[in-house]
Amino acid sequence: MLRLTVGPEDYLMIGDDIKIVFLGGSKNHTRIMLDIPKELNVVRSKAVEKHAENPEKKAELPHYHAVPDLPEKYRRKRAAVNDKTGRKLKNDN
Repeated sequence: MLRLTVGPEDYLMIGDDIKIVFLGGSKNHTRIMLDIPKELNVVRSKAVEKHAENPEKKAELPHYHAVPDLPEKYRRKRAAVNDKTGRKLKNDN
């Protein structure tokens, strides 16, 4: 599994004929555009889960979840700022 951080209008190329464009979004939603050949099927996970034949088949489907926060050792340290002047008081970077 590959996990990436992308910005608006960044894209991924898969092979020579599949392009996934990230259009932006909000905290809970991401808009993407898929440029793929018509011969390929694209199905949302909710549709696959909805049409699973029985609970056992549904349980076998892959489930992905977002990691809510990075562990402390991977977080970027923030600078303290004086509210009145906007000058940086402390910078741990």
